[in-house]
Amino acid sequence: MLIIGTLLTCAGALVSLTVGTPFGQRESGAGRGAAGSVVAVDLDARVKEFTSRLSRRGGYRPPSAEDRGRLADGLDALLDGDLTRATGLLDAAGYRARELRDAPSGRRFTEVADASPARERSRGWGRYYLPADTPLRWSAQVPHPVADRHTERLGIAAVRGTEGGALLLAGAHRRSGEGNAADVAHRKDTVFHAVAERLVAREVPAVQLHGFATDSAPGRHAVVSTGRGDHGRTEAQALATAFERHGLSVCRAWTHRCPLAGRTNVQGRAADEAGVPFLHLELAPALREPDGERARLTARILTEATGRWARA
Repeated sequence: MLIIGTLLTCAGALVSLTVGTPFGQRESGAGRGAAGSVVAVDLDARVKEFTSRLSRRGGYRPPSAEDRGRLADGLDALLDGDLTRATGLLDAAGYRARELRDAPSGRRFTEVADASPARERSRGWGRYYLPADTPLRWSAQVPHPVADRHTERLGIAAVRGTEGGALLLAGAHRRSGEGNAADVAHRKDTVFHAVAERLVAREVPAVQLHGFATDSAPGRHAVVSTGRGDHGRTEAQALATAFERHGLSVCRAWTHRCPLAGRTNVQGRAADEAGVPFLHLELAPALREPDGERARLTARILTEATGRWARA
């Protein structure tokens, strides 16, 4: 369920990752400040503040192959528990990893984000949240925050509701770069894609969240697809059935000719080539409005679907 709470502490108070603590494992001393308490934030409020700065006229600078490699290697090192190596790689790319606890859910995450707010706005390479209190099992991907209104908040609801989830959040409006440079769902030369590829290499399934205008799929509330491949069919069928059980109209891309089926999505193609489950979910506006009952229903349905991966 989408939960909007009060921001409990400022970003500057976040503690750094504790060197030597195995990433993804419970450790009593990890993520604790000098006073011995875990620093808490409201993840929804934190991400909402970040995405409020994104617009069509915002900044985006394509990363070099070297920067893409450093950031992807840095996240790999975090997942391997090599925090010393991770810190060096992320520092070289101008990024920083910080551990935080989402107060509403109680879950701990490692936030990987640009160390400079000004540079974050001009580069637009995104933020990445990895589970810090349980092994990584799956990911929620948000390639078009703001442009696909409120999909970032559904991503937060999903990682709050199901343990083991990582959140991949693009850092620029999809139309802010030259041409489609910032459209990370259709570009391989982005940090977002580099991170997604590393998770695919670890056989981590993903659900990618999108939104469509009502006239793009008339009469439909959702379009459920497995992208170019068929991996994730079991989860896709369960997802579609759950929506339909509540009286919502779903286009199933594996049985019908659906618009917005994500066949050219590059993260979906990478997952298909590796045989990793990938769900491409398009949602009508009513299913994304954060204060609406249907958005709360969508969050619950997402949690049911991702729960299958968490229990695997």
